[in-house]
Amino acid sequence: MVGVFEVGAVPFNEEGWGPPDSICIPSTASTANLPLNVPFAPFSRSDKLGRIADWTRTFNNPSRAKNPSDAVFDFTNDDSFPASADDDSSFRLVDGKPPPRPKFGPKWRFQQQRQLPQRRDEEVEAKKREAEKERARRDRLYNLNRNNANSSRREAAVFKSSVDIQPEWNMLDQIPFSTFSKLSFSVPEPEDLLLCGALEYYDRSYDRITPKNERRLERFKNRNFFKVTTTDDPVIRRLANEDKATVFATDTILSTIMCAPRSVYSWDIVVQRVGNKLFFDKRDGSQLDLLSVHETSQEPLPESKDDINSAHSLSVEAAYINQNFSQQVLIRDGSKVTFDEPNPFANEGEEVASVAYRYRRWKLDNDMYLVTRCEVQSVVDVNKQRSFLTLNALNEFDPKYSGVEWRQKLETQRGAVLATELKNNANKLAKWTAQALLASADMMKLGYVSRVHPRDHFNHVILAVVGYKPREFAAQINLNTSNMWGIVKSIVDLCMKLKEGKYVLVKDPSKPQVRIYEVPADAFENDYVEEPLPEDEQVQPPTEDANGVESNAITNDVEDKEIGAQA
Repeated sequence: MVGVFEVGAVPFNEEGWGPPDSICIPSTASTANLPLNVPFAPFSRSDKLGRIADWTRTFNNPSRAKNPSDAVFDFTNDDSFPASADDDSSFRLVDGKPPPRPKFGPKWRFQQQRQLPQRRDEEVEAKKREAEKERARRDRLYNLNRNNANSSRREAAVFKSSVDIQPEWNMLDQIPFSTFSKLSFSVPEPEDLLLCGALEYYDRSYDRITPKNERRLERFKNRNFFKVTTTDDPVIRRLANEDKATVFATDTILSTIMCAPRSVYSWDIVVQRVGNKLFFDKRDGSQLDLLSVHETSQEPLPESKDDINSAHSLSVEAAYINQNFSQQVLIRDGSKVTFDEPNPFANEGEEVASVAYRYRRWKLDNDMYLVTRCEVQSVVDVNKQRSFLTLNALNEFDPKYSGVEWRQKLETQRGAVLATELKNNANKLAKWTAQALLASADMMKLGYVSRVHPRDHFNHVILAVVGYKPREFAAQINLNTSNMWGIVKSIVDLCMKLKEGKYVLVKDPSKPQVRIYEVPADAFENDYVEEPLPEDEQVQPPTEDANGVESNAITNDVEDKEIGAQA
């Protein structure tokens, strides 16, 4: 027999919504059919209805005490069920913890919804990449500092003095670089006293080189390069004997003084006061013969000298690259432009690099003149006029240090590459520009040379060659010629006040300042020259000696005798 479902009596409200105020239940209906303990509250359309279960409730108020009864089915504090608080106080769920806290605060309810799998995977990958970058950064810092107790000791190891300060040296003065920024001095146009050497023509096909058609950097072992100091130059000795000037220097030494405020590494210049004349010299094997790399960068280089990316190794590599680059971009067909005298440092029949020396004189005061030996590396004919060129090369050793990949950026973002080099090698580029201005070069060519592989420091390729006019480039890098000459004039005036003797101008390795030391007259002499060793124990002479250049230091008395003998 099928059971019958009885609906029961349903009252009808003729006056409005909901059950009537008074319900008349027939006597035949049993009260057992009515549901018990079901609360009911009258409501309108604007009233808030009660909830059976609320899965969106969160308890993010930190000031509120944690209540174990806070659950999705707990409505003890809900106004919709005022009479059920006592009955529900004993009700508990097995898992009563609240749902996870939203990522962007309680108002962003939609963040609690389940995200798409693709979006979640992208966030996981992004977090992995950030963690990898942070781990690589920590590893790099650890490798840099693992042998050092603190950063000050690391800096002291990297930036050490270019010359050992002896205890018998007497410090006369120290000049902070902040005083150099306010100096200004104008000099008239220089006059050429003598031109020596021979130049080969520049090969313009190198202007069309791009990273896609790079050229291998060649090696020129048969050509000799000379780095002769001031007092070893026979032409400067002759000009000094003829009283052509009172101050003598080379363009390398003069540009170092001019750009001193931009320097970070230590350097030193020997100053000799002989009578009323002043000679600025460099020591044998001086740091001035090399080219600094990554000098003004914030990223430190490895400290070990054996590392191919250490400051010393990169300096030697940059000098090697510059010498070869300056000879490779020439038309080597035998045609040369010769000048008044041949190369004063080359022996007869010796193959020398393409270089011309311009001995130029500037007027510093009414009775003070400066003679400088300036260099240009090539020549080109433009509109039937001869133009002098200086040739230099920037070198990329590892893109991780600079943050810019030359092979990818040189064609599309060459300005960004140059800006990075100006930040990391501000002093080197300023010195090259100063040397081009001193020589009155019509154009300075900058080559971009990179390693074939970041760990191979022997093989290189030329990626691009760009030309700049020196004056325009000086304005671009904020190099003020009046300020440069103001620095030179202040140093010359300071040295002219000193008594006769030998002095050393040293850039402090850790502070932006230079110091002047008084040193003995026999300082920087080579001991093996005065006391010859047995033939089997003799030290091989340096490269400059092998090229026929006299590289031994000369005392003032011997120098005067040689000048007199030549006259």
